[in-house]
Amino acid sequence: MPDAEVIRIGTGGRPGRGTGNARPSASTRRLAATPSAKSPGRSPEDSPGKSPGTSAEKSRAEPTGRPARQPTPGPTWPGTDEPRARVNEPTPPGGIPPGELLAALTTAARELLGDEWERRLAHFLAFLRRRLTGDFTVDDYGFDPELTEKLLLTTLRPIAQKWFRIEVRGTENIPADGGALVVSNHSGTIPLDGLMTGLMIHDHTGRHLRPLGADLVFRLPVIGELARKGGATLACNEDAERMLRGGELVGVWPEGFKGIGKPYSERYKLQRFGRGGFVAAAIRTGVSIVPTAVVGAEEIYPLVGNVPSLARLLGIPYVPITPLFPLLGPLGLVPLPSKWLIEFGEPIRTDDYDAGAADDPMLVFNVTDQVRETIQQTLYSLLEQRSAVFS
Repeated sequence: MPDAEVIRIGTGGRPGRGTGNARPSASTRRLAATPSAKSPGRSPEDSPGKSPGTSAEKSRAEPTGRPARQPTPGPTWPGTDEPRARVNEPTPPGGIPPGELLAALTTAARELLGDEWERRLAHFLAFLRRRLTGDFTVDDYGFDPELTEKLLLTTLRPIAQKWFRIEVRGTENIPADGGALVVSNHSGTIPLDGLMTGLMIHDHTGRHLRPLGADLVFRLPVIGELARKGGATLACNEDAERMLRGGELVGVWPEGFKGIGKPYSERYKLQRFGRGGFVAAAIRTGVSIVPTAVVGAEEIYPLVGNVPSLARLLGIPYVPITPLFPLLGPLGLVPLPSKWLIEFGEPIRTDDYDAGAADDPMLVFNVTDQVRETIQQTLYSLLEQRSAVFS
C-alpha cells in the first residue's frame, strides 16, 4: 500500500493553509464579530472569500504609472491662502460648523459695510440702545435729528443717487446759518419731491429742511408720526414765523395738493400760489426767500385719471390713476426712474421792507408773483437742459 498523503490539521485540505501565516484565514474571520459590509471602517479585502494576494493587494504593491494621490489641503482663512489649524468643532446634522458660519458672516459683513464694518455695527447697536432706553432728544415740534439722519435720510439716499440720479445746482444760494424760506414747485402724485429736496439740502449744506405740511399728512397713521420726527410741522403762519425767527431753514410748497394732483398733460405748469402767506411770514421775520425748481418728479407717477367719488368717500384730495396703478397692483406704486434736476435760485431778500409791509396785500401779491415767475422760468430752463426723461 503506498504511503498516504499527510495533511496537517487546520489546512482544510489546501496546500499552504495552516502554515503559521499571521493573517487569519477567511473562515476564522467569518467566525469573528466583524463590522457589517456597510461599515465605513471595513476594507474591500475583508469581504468573505477574499484571499491574500488578490488583485487589490497587487495593485497596491505594484506601481501603476499614475501620480500618487496628493493629500487634501487643510482649511485656510476666508479670502486668504494662510492656513489655519483644524478645530474639532461639532457639526450639527446637515448643518455648517459654527466656525465656518462665523467666517461666512464676517466676510458678508465686510462686503456689505466695508472694512470698517465693526465700527459701523457698533454705532448701529448703540443707536438701537438709545432708542430703546429713550436716550434721545426732540425739539418743541417733535423733530428727532438722530432718527432723521440715521434712518430716514439713509433710506432715501440710495433712491436719490441710484434711481433718480439727482443733479443739484445752486446750493451756494442756501444760507449757511440763520433763518431762510425755501419755496418750491410741487408735483409727482406722491410728494417725494419734498423728501428729495430736504435730502439734497442736508447732503450739500449739512442743514435740515423743516417742511410745512398739510393737516392731512399729520392725520395719517405712521406717516404723521414720521413726518413730525423728520422735522415737518403744520403749515400755519404761527409755526412758520416761530421757526424762521429761531434760525431754521423752512420749506414750503405753495401749490399744495393742486400741484401734486394735477394731470400729466399740465406738467411743469405752476398752479396758483395761494394767498401768499409764506411771503408775509418771510417779511415779518426778515428772512430771505430761496426759489427752488424741481424737474423730474412729474414723471415718476404720470397722473392720467382720478376717481373723485372714491376720493370724497376716503376723505382725500384725489385717488390717482396712472399707467401702472391700479393695473399692476402694488407693483404700480414703484416710481418710474426719471432723471431729476434741482436748482436753488438766487435768494430774494425781504429785510429791506418795514415792519408793516407784511399787512400790505398788494406788496405781498407782488412778491408772491415774483417768486412764482422765477420758479416757472427756471423750470423751463431746466427742461431744455435735460436731454431725456429717463437718462
